[in-house]
Amino acid sequence: QVQLVESGGGLAQAGGSLRLSCVASERTLYNLGWFRQAPGKEREFVAAISWGGSGIYYADSVKGRFTISRDNTKKTMYLQMNSLKPEDTAVYYCAATRTPVSIATQTQYNYWGQGTQVTVSS
Repeated sequence: QVQLVESGGGLAQAGGSLRLSCVASERTLYNLGWFRQAPGKEREFVAAISWGGSGIYYADSVKGRFTISRDNTKKTMYLQMNSLKPEDTAVYYCAATRTPVSIATQTQYNYWGQGTQVTVSS
């Protein structure tokens, strides 16, 4: 069973940047994704990356501003968030799945981290 731990959240001003990290408990061939949940809203997809790094997908709302990457030697996935907006405020979760990220739905992600809070002030 893979355990995932997120870090890097915090407070940023609109237009600023943050970098989130997600460390896995073991070297994993899982595909990984970032999701977020804002207060009063459902959890939504943000970005995903295949185990080898060749398949990358973004939600339209973050495309061009966020960059997902992973370093399997460090068992770590990253989310570089630039040009932050107040609507990016949410708890950000990383998750792992065996399903190809091109078709994986949220329910097909089997393992989840505890989340890290990102707050963007205007």
